[in-house]
Amino acid sequence: MSTTICQVMGFIVSSLGVAGCIVATAMDMWSTQDLYDNPVTAVFQYQGLWRSCVRQSSGFTECRPYFTILGLPAMFQAVRALMIVGIVLGILGLLVCIFALKCIRIGNMEDSAKANMTLTSGIMFIVAGLCAITGVSVFANMLVTNFWMSTANMYQGMQNVQNRYTFGSALFVGWVAGGLALVGGIMMCLACRGLIPEESRYKAVSYNASGRNISYRTGPYKVGSGYEPETKTRKGAGYEEAARSEDGRRSYPSKYDYV
Repeated sequence: MSTTICQVMGFIVSSLGVAGCIVATAMDMWSTQDLYDNPVTAVFQYQGLWRSCVRQSSGFTECRPYFTILGLPAMFQAVRALMIVGIVLGILGLLVCIFALKCIRIGNMEDSAKANMTLTSGIMFIVAGLCAITGVSVFANMLVTNFWMSTANMYQGMQNVQNRYTFGSALFVGWVAGGLALVGGIMMCLACRGLIPEESRYKAVSYNASGRNISYRTGPYKVGSGYEPETKTRKGAGYEEAARSEDGRRSYPSKYDYV
């Protein structure tokens, strides 16, 4: 029961994380204009991964998409790629996880197959979460660097001072969504252990008996099995040297020969 609960909770948490990654990627407020030094302005600018927008004091908003990717910075394009890869892996993980749920029976699918599918979806969710967190963190680092460069230019008294941008709401959505996908993937990996059948966890080891069959006979003297090395000739009354047989083995006299 605990395995099913862990698996279902991992699926739900991962679904929320993947949905959050999609929303964060589509949002336009990845960076917003800093209004600390100019709280009263007629124009408010904010930018996203796909377009930049301008909102006027009258409430009119105009957005302009990025028509080319050649003029964008390399790190900006890397953030796009990371978010897209995270979304694709998350969606694929959800599709695999749906068929791997223990509460859903599809044909004669064994528990070992469900365990492998659960582990695969968990790894996909973990990679998707790491991609989302990495992409948002890279974009945040770009904002911090540009912010302090703009601040330094402002204090140096330069005339053409660019607008400073700070963190937008999409960054926080992306961080939370990446964390949820990561936690959901870990829960799916933990649920995989409970789905493995007991007989496959501990494999029995069979011990075969030795091929040498040693026969023991009652009597005052121990008789060899025929596979042992040649023994020394015993001296004494009643004992004679063992004669070699036709097949190359030594034949030993029986105890009844000395009666």
